[in-house]
Amino acid sequence: MAEIAVNLVLEKLAAFFEKEMQMLRGGREDVAYVRGEMERIKAFLRMADALEDTDDEVKIWVKQLRDVAHDMEDILDEYMLLLTHNHGEGLSGFLHKMSCCVRNMKARYRIASDIKGINSRIRDICKGHRRLRQKFCSDEGSSSNGVGNTWQDRRGDALLLDKIDVVGIDESKKKLIGWLVDGGTDRKVISLTGMGGLGKTTLAKQIYDDAEVKKHFPIHAWITVSQSFKLECLLKDMVQQLSRVISKPVPEGVDSMSSCQLKTLIKNWLRKRRYLIILDDVWRINEWDAIKFALPSNNCGSRVMLTTRNADLALSCRIESEGEVYNLKPLPPKESWTLFCRKTFGGNYCPPHLEEICKQILKKCEGLPLAIVAISGVLAAKNKQRIDEWEMVGRCLGAEIDGNDKLMNLKKVLSLSFNDLPYYLKSCFLYLSIFPEDRPIDLTKLIRLWTAEGFVEVKQGKTQEEVAEGFFNELLNRSLIQVAGTTSDGRVKSCRIHDLLREIIILKSREQNFAVIAKEQNAMWPDKVRRLSIHNTLQNLPQNRFVSQLRSLFMFGVEDNPCLHKLFPGGFRLLAVLDLQAAPLTKFPIDVVNMYYLKYLSLRGTKVTVVPRFIGKLQSLETLDLKHSDVTELPVEVLQLQRLRHLLVYRYEFESYDYFHSKYGFKALEKIGDLQSLQKLCFVEVDLENGILVELGRLAQLRRLGITKLRREDGKKLCLSIEKLTHLRALSVISIEEDEIIDIQHLISPPPLLQRLYLRGRLETMPHWIRYLHSLEKLYLKWSGLMEDPFASLQNLPNLVHLELVQVYEGDTLCFKAGGFKKLKRLGLDNFDELKWVQIQEGAMPCLEKLSIQRCKSMEKVPLGIEHMTKLNVLEFFDMPHELIRSLRQDEHGEDYWRVAHIPEVYSTYWRDGAWEVYSLESFIEGESSPCPNTVISSQDLQARWK
Repeated sequence: MAEIAVNLVLEKLAAFFEKEMQMLRGGREDVAYVRGEMERIKAFLRMADALEDTDDEVKIWVKQLRDVAHDMEDILDEYMLLLTHNHGEGLSGFLHKMSCCVRNMKARYRIASDIKGINSRIRDICKGHRRLRQKFCSDEGSSSNGVGNTWQDRRGDALLLDKIDVVGIDESKKKLIGWLVDGGTDRKVISLTGMGGLGKTTLAKQIYDDAEVKKHFPIHAWITVSQSFKLECLLKDMVQQLSRVISKPVPEGVDSMSSCQLKTLIKNWLRKRRYLIILDDVWRINEWDAIKFALPSNNCGSRVMLTTRNADLALSCRIESEGEVYNLKPLPPKESWTLFCRKTFGGNYCPPHLEEICKQILKKCEGLPLAIVAISGVLAAKNKQRIDEWEMVGRCLGAEIDGNDKLMNLKKVLSLSFNDLPYYLKSCFLYLSIFPEDRPIDLTKLIRLWTAEGFVEVKQGKTQEEVAEGFFNELLNRSLIQVAGTTSDGRVKSCRIHDLLREIIILKSREQNFAVIAKEQNAMWPDKVRRLSIHNTLQNLPQNRFVSQLRSLFMFGVEDNPCLHKLFPGGFRLLAVLDLQAAPLTKFPIDVVNMYYLKYLSLRGTKVTVVPRFIGKLQSLETLDLKHSDVTELPVEVLQLQRLRHLLVYRYEFESYDYFHSKYGFKALEKIGDLQSLQKLCFVEVDLENGILVELGRLAQLRRLGITKLRREDGKKLCLSIEKLTHLRALSVISIEEDEIIDIQHLISPPPLLQRLYLRGRLETMPHWIRYLHSLEKLYLKWSGLMEDPFASLQNLPNLVHLELVQVYEGDTLCFKAGGFKKLKRLGLDNFDELKWVQIQEGAMPCLEKLSIQRCKSMEKVPLGIEHMTKLNVLEFFDMPHELIRSLRQDEHGEDYWRVAHIPEVYSTYWRDGAWEVYSLESFIEGESSPCPNTVISSQDLQARWK
């Protein structure tokens, strides 16, 4: 964790040496000393970071270093503000400059004095550094290992559980035993993966002890790997266990054998035997690579089972050995309640007066068996007549985890994955603590925030956003983050973390002064606040709080008008992140004018209408998010923001009946091509007078582009510019009117990496170049009005997953041919007025999971051949003719009924009395004249759901 802070300081010190050292008289030697010592300490930090939780002396030393690094960063940034001050022009500007020079000289002396103070603190820290290095060199970290070993014995309790203590594993156990016992003679690796505390070890031990498994695998061994991986010790343990089951003595001199000799011995013993080796708690791929060559592929039906938190390791083993991966899921509610009552009330029923609070506490466990058992142990000792004691456990669960010895094991298990993270991921993971609980975290927003905070280093050939996305995937693969939502083409849209993991990182965030979460009255604040996340109300903030060092400010669910200069009179000139999304703002916050270091500004979902001209002063700005605000025009000063990478200025207007919305962007800036760093630009309105389409061709870094109000005559210029945007991943083009033609036939060489394409406007023919978009995953067409069947151009796209067509075709017949749309999972057909028949040939769309047919007024029958679609899970009819629905209301001998009977979810939805009514297939089959809807969805709920 401290390494991030030290890295930032070293980067700024490097720039400082190159440009500004000659300006800071009297402080050069001090700055040079600080830089040199920080570089020396940096190499030791990675070891120290990993030992913070197990050695108090290390924890104090790391905290001191982190604090001094933050203070040094503040001093450097304050100094740079002096040098970047704009004095204005003319006589007044000259006089102002002279006045500033006097003040700047005083400020330079003050800064030089501050650096001397930093210098003195660094010397003290270096003494501690030398002492700690000697300590670790002399005893190889014996104190930390002692703590780890003591705790490791507690984890071994999972191996001693009786069957009666385990719930909810029968189905998992049966499936895994099937994979072990069946499946051919090749040696296969079965991986059991999931987050810590799910019960992977418990499940694996139940399988290992199963009579059927023991009978099938006479040669077996259980090897605990764990984080303290020592190959020779592990191999010797395997030799000891195998010698017993094969009735062979342990060879003499085994204690002095090398790892290579031990592997050879094990391999020779197992060469002609069917064996089962359980490797419990494997953390890294290189650990498996070090062991696997001792386990021969002997065509005897042998198996290796791994338990791991690392999804990458599990996937690698599956591919390498053609094995299997089992992702262990949390306990479902019923089994969770059974386990909770068994451990809390000794198998008895929960007293009625405690049931509600117990269910609230259990909800936080989210089906995690270890958490349920640990928290049950705490509750079992509580007085059952004192509801307040039980309520406090639920309300203050974080404090309980931190201070209750009975929950120490839970805290350790959940902390293990965090402690194992490399330093650059620890800050990224702790960052999740700033978000409110029970609210999905938008992935694109998270990536932009990580980048703005300086957590993401530049790597050759990659954008910072691509590096950050790799960080996210690494956290996901380590079972620390869960996917909360995905897009229709399979991309992760939002994420979340387990409630108890969130409690853990809030504790760590507080310990390391990473962030302050302000949601309760009388909460303790540290002396210096680095990041402040305000939840729900501004009433709990201390009055006149001095936060000049604040780097990030977030407001979530705040209903009061956030007047920043009144909340924080001292201001925060060093702020890098300001997130006021959905705050009740009507005016652009004037306080932003002095935030020279601001990189991320979000006014999304506010009522702000005007962006002031001083926006041009924010020279560090990388993200300007005005989505769903009322801004429709930007000042020309925006063109001064040369670091701007994400410019989002658009809103949807949602029609209650036409749930497909309209999009509105902002008036184009004449020289928008000057913003050479732009990666996302949405949505810019085309203006014939200012040559915006030619300017777009200069934005070579664009990944996402949205254009509105396109005219037919704009097509050729647009195509010429798009051909230059070779990095483009997503393109959205909207015509000025529904009947206006989008003339994009001139595109000769489309962007090769294009994954998402949205075209709203009339097409004379299907663009010839679409068939060559081999990376295309999602295609949305609206108002196309084609006379020919559009599928001839689309059916062979190799990676198309989602196809949405609205008013695209004016014919009466559509045919999906055999072999077409091989990867398509979602298909929507909407507003095909003349369409009567749809035919699906056998072998077409073999992967289709959802089919939505909407507002096709002439269609009277379900698609012919739909019975061939074995993977179709959802069939939705949206405001369709009553004749089609009546064809499903026949008795069970009806032809259409049997075509769709294999589909798990069949729905019909109608607009009635200002709301959408949803009916299931069963309600129509029953033959009632007026069936009751299963669900009624208001237009507002549908809009919220769509967003």
